Amino acid sequence: MQIVVLDAKTLKVDELDLGPWRALGTLSLYDRTAPQLVPQRLRGADVVLTNKVPLSAEALKGAAALKMIGVLATGYDVVDTKAARALGIPVCNVPGYAAGGVTESVFGFLLEMTRHTAQSTLRIRQGAWTACPEFCWWEKTPLALEGRTLGVVGCGAIGSRVAAVGRAFGMVVLGYARHSHPDFPGKQVSLDELLAASDVITLHCPATAENQGFVNAETIAKMKDGALLINTARGALVNESDVAAALVSGKLGGYGADVVSREPIDIHNPLLKAPNCYLTGHSAWASAEARQKIVDVTAESIRGALAGKPVNVVN
Repeated sequence: MQIVVLDAKTLKVDELDLGPWRALGTLSLYDRTAPQLVPQRLRGADVVLTNKVPLSAEALKGAAALKMIGVLATGYDVVDTKAARALGIPVCNVPGYAAGGVTESVFGFLLEMTRHTAQSTLRIRQGAWTACPEFCWWEKTPLALEGRTLGVVGCGAIGSRVAAVGRAFGMVVLGYARHSHPDFPGKQVSLDELLAASDVITLHCPATAENQGFVNAETIAKMKDGALLINTARGALVNESDVAAALVSGKLGGYGADVVSREPIDIHNPLLKAPNCYLTGHSAWASAEARQKIVDVTAESIRGALAGKPVNVVN
C-alpha cells in the first residue's frame, strides 16, 4: 500500500515516531507540495495525508487508487469533501487532538491581555519599576477574570474545554452553536445574546461558506465596549480590517489570534499595525504530544478505511 504525505514539513515529522504509518505500507514524505504537483503525487496513492495542501475536485479525478484522504488536523476545509464523497473516498480528520493546547493558547492570550506580563517585563527592564518610589508598580491596571462573562462560539470538544477552564477562573460562561450541545458547561444562548453580554469572546467553530467573516463591523458593534476577542479557530471567520479598526477606536480592548486569513501572514495585514493585538503563528496545536497523536489517530483511521470501516469520517 502506498501512503503519501503532501506536506510533512508542516507536521515536522522528523520530531515524531512515524512507525504507525510505516507499518501500514510504503510511506512517501514530501516536505511541501505545490498545487500543480498534487495530481502527480496522488497518482497511484492508496492513502493521501494532508494538513494544509488543498485537494480539489479536479485533483481527485485522477486518483483512481485512492481509498482514503486523511486530514492531519481537525479542520478539513482544505478538502473538497463533496467531490471525495461522490468518488467514494472517505475523508477522515483528527478530532480533539489539540484540545488541551488550544485551550492553553486561549488563556495565554487572555492572561496576557488582562495581566500585561510581556509589556510589564519590557518596561521593568527599561527601569520603570526601579524609578518608582513605591514598592509596587504597574502601568496598565490588571483586569480580574472572576465574575466576568466568557462567550464561547462553538460548543464542541475544544469550546467545552475552554468553557470549563473559564468556569475554574470564576467566569460566567455563555455558549453559542448552531446545534445543542448538552455537555457544554455553560448556558447556551443566541449569538446576539452572547455578543451583547460577553466581556471575552473566543471562537471555536469551523470555517464554512456561511460563517466566513461573520466577525465584522456589524457584529463588533453588538459587543460590549472594550470586549476582548480571541481566535484560535480559523482566520476566515474574521474580517481583519474591521477588527483592526475596532482596536484603533477602542471598541475592542484586545485581539488575540493564532490564525489569520492568509497564512503565513501577509506583510500588509492590518493586524500587524493594530494596537493591543497579540499574534502567534498558527501554533496552538503544535506540541510534540499533539502532533504524535495526529500520527497515531491517523494510523487507526487508515486501518479502519482499509477494513471497510473508516473512522472519524467527515463526509
